[in-house]
Amino acid sequence: MPGIPIRYQSADEDSSRWADFPFRPGDIVISTRSKCGTTWMQMICALLIFGDSVLPARLSTLSPWLDWLGSPRTQVFDRLAAQTHRRFIKTHTPLDGLPLDPHATYIVVGRHPLDMAVSLYHHVDNLNRERIAMLTGHDDPPPPRRTRPGLREWLLAWIDRDVAPGEQLDSLPGVLWHLSDTWARRAAPNVVLIHYDDLLADLDGEMRRLAERLGILLPAARWSALVEAASFDHMRGQADQLAPNPDGVLNSSSAFFRRGRSGAGREQLTDAELEHYRTRAARMVPSDLFAWLHRDSA
Repeated sequence: MPGIPIRYQSADEDSSRWADFPFRPGDIVISTRSKCGTTWMQMICALLIFGDSVLPARLSTLSPWLDWLGSPRTQVFDRLAAQTHRRFIKTHTPLDGLPLDPHATYIVVGRHPLDMAVSLYHHVDNLNRERIAMLTGHDDPPPPRRTRPGLREWLLAWIDRDVAPGEQLDSLPGVLWHLSDTWARRAAPNVVLIHYDDLLADLDGEMRRLAERLGILLPAARWSALVEAASFDHMRGQADQLAPNPDGVLNSSSAFFRRGRSGAGREQLTDAELEHYRTRAARMVPSDLFAWLHRDSA
């Protein structure tokens, strides 16, 4: 497949690795922003594909992160080529940076951006920066980390950071660009858009809806065990197998599963600050997407 539409790059990722990726019919691509439910959706897909609450290997082995520069491209491609099960591949690249194969399904999870940002703030503290630099081929060690502001101060600065979406995909403009692009494609038969809060509110129902979209049929007797295995408490209890930490890039696998609920971002802000956020975010997305994404607006 020739090239990719838009190339997204960072110190750790490069979407050009998707160029000429040999898709198979039935492939699943999980395209989410950081801390928006990537690992959760990988787990849900694994449970639906294998039909068992006990996975045959580590989740990151079953569902490789194709864009990550910490694993050589040929190694990732060879691993995927050797897989005989239905493949489900992780990426943080928006859909406009991916080859859109008509025989593959693309799943995007949307989360309230303030909740995503709070999770990202804590996640950064759990990253082993030296290990990441080594794996991604940066010869010089990362500079000493500057003292970060407290969460509330950082969150207010995150809301107002004015950057191009493609330059910082985990910024507010980047998060909303990823979702806006998906929103415009949501009627496509091979694009599935899921809200993080819907997974929290009705995990059973959302898993059944996804199974239907993926054409997966499972015996009714298995459902309760699969839904339980996809719960936050179960996943946190299996952190060593499920956290994306095969190469020691996290300081703690269990800390990766920190909270698993919504509202943390809004708890940090005054009513006036929250209204400022809403005004700024509303300028970046269509009104119907804004209403869908922000369940706190009612």
